[in-house]
Amino acid sequence: MSSRRFRNAVAGVFRNPVMAASLILLLLLIVVCIGAPLIVQHDPANLAPRARLRSAYGDHWLGTDSLGRDLFSRILYGGRLSIALSALVCVISVFCGLLIGLVAGYFRGVDAVMMRVMDGIMAIPGLLLAVTLVALAGANITTMVLAISIPEIPRIARLVRSVVLSVREAPYVEAAIGMGTPIRSLLLRHIVPSTINPLVVQASFVCAAAILTEAALGFLGLGFPPEIPSLGSIIAEGRPYFERAPWIVLYPGIFLALLILAVNMFGDALRDRLDPRLARKAKGQ
Repeated sequence: MSSRRFRNAVAGVFRNPVMAASLILLLLLIVVCIGAPLIVQHDPANLAPRARLRSAYGDHWLGTDSLGRDLFSRILYGGRLSIALSALVCVISVFCGLLIGLVAGYFRGVDAVMMRVMDGIMAIPGLLLAVTLVALAGANITTMVLAISIPEIPRIARLVRSVVLSVREAPYVEAAIGMGTPIRSLLLRHIVPSTINPLVVQASFVCAAAILTEAALGFLGLGFPPEIPSLGSIIAEGRPYFERAPWIVLYPGIFLALLILAVNMFGDALRDRLDPRLARKAKGQ
């Protein structure tokens, strides 16, 4: 990308105030979480029973929890875990959904079978499916990623399939088929590029759903072990002490809400920008 095109892309982002604000907030939260080891002054697993349930004081900027652990460091490390997990879920969901959607949309013979399987998975609530898988296989990074990814794959697959069905009838695709273009080249060069815009938008919503699902599993006690801080488990641990120390629940809850809000707002703004119909409508207004 030339410097001129890069400047135009940046200018386009900042012409949309919602996209600019959500992107700045999202980048700020990501940078703070990734740089947690350089920012925090306390080990998130360090116990200090004598300092338990204290509000903000000294270098404990957000106070301590029921075991005297620094709440600020636990929130940042929990946020880093949520961001890393959501990124893994996004990559796996998009890759598997893209592959299934391409096959189902292009090869009519397997379309009905594959889509009925996807419909069956979508019929099960995503959180319920994740809870079942984690309860059966145990809480570890592999199980958590798969448990959160599987409910998202059918949504990606159906989106890609719809794009493939419409693009497959396009004149340039029919011309490529008539010229004897190999199926692999046809899919990668002529069909996959048409799926990029909707996939990018859907990927942002998958990230938000993954963050929320991971927090829900942690809140239900099905997340990572207690020594690994996560936003959901922090809120769950602080719930019995809410009347005495409400900050244990409020601060991680606010952080989680801001993170999900930033991702969703950015996804909405990105959809408006990449969808030509919505872009024309916005210009007309």
